[in-house]
Amino acid sequence: MLATIISLVAGAAGGNLAGGLMKNLDMGVVMNSIAGIVGGGVGGQVLSMLGAGGAEGTDLSGILSAVGGGAVGGGGLMAVISAVKGMMNK
Repeated sequence: MLATIISLVAGAAGGNLAGGLMKNLDMGVVMNSIAGIVGGGVGGQVLSMLGAGGAEGTDLSGILSAVGGGAVGGGGLMAVISAVKGMMNK
C-alpha cells in the first residue's frame, strides 16, 4: 500500500516536472498532475510485476523504485497525452 501511494505522489510530481521542462507539452498543473498520477500508478504496478517494486515499499530499495517508477511513468504519460492532444488540435 505504501509503495502505491509513493508511486502516485511521485507520478504527480513527475507529470508536473515534465510539464515544466517541456513547455510546449504543458497542460497546466491540474491536468499534469492527473496524468502524472495515472502514469505513476501504472508505472509503479509495472515495476512491481517485474519484481523491481519491493515487497511493500518499506525498505530503501522499494521506496526508491516506487519513486523512480512513479516519476518516470507520470512524466511519460503526461508527455504522451499532451502530444496526442496537440496532434488532435491541428
